[in-house]
Amino acid sequence: MRSLYLFFVLVTGLLPFATTQGAPADLPQTGQTICYDAAGAVVTCAGTGQDGELTAGIAWPNPRFVVGPTADCITDTLTGLVWVRAPVFASYTWYEALTYAKNLNLCGYTDWRLPNIVEIKSVVNSAAANKATFLNTQGFNVFANPYWSSTNQAGYPANAWYLNLGDGNATTGTKDGSSGVGLAWPVRGGQ
Repeated sequence: MRSLYLFFVLVTGLLPFATTQGAPADLPQTGQTICYDAAGAVVTCAGTGQDGELTAGIAWPNPRFVVGPTADCITDTLTGLVWVRAPVFASYTWYEALTYAKNLNLCGYTDWRLPNIVEIKSVVNSAAANKATFLNTQGFNVFANPYWSSTNQAGYPANAWYLNLGDGNATTGTKDGSSGVGLAWPVRGGQ
């Protein structure tokens, strides 16, 4: 939970204060169950304070992902978000990805959008070596590539965040694609 809080602060540049915001959101568990020492060796989790010991957050429901409302979409039963089951394998600049998602008509819905970085990061199982492979066992057909989010990089308006579904790392890239392009994985529902 602490790592997701710090991730939120780093991504948005905002500190969520109770005096200006509502109650904090319940975040899902990361799936991390292994702990590491400073050299990267696996260690017993007891007393480390790492996520593998704490397993903080809301437990994943079983099943977490359910195909529907049609065969082209998957509903996340934890967050209520509806994801495109098999995103198109096409590279986009950030602007093109936004436009693609906005113009999508799928599963009877036209209110698709790019997920923010917290939403797309929420589907990652940190214990899985390849995040795309794990998601594909859950019914998706995604690729181990970077996917754009709608989240701007705080302080750098020319950049936006994306998530690599191979290793689960989030980083930023230039919106115009000069530092590389990404895929679009539209979502609908909640914000």
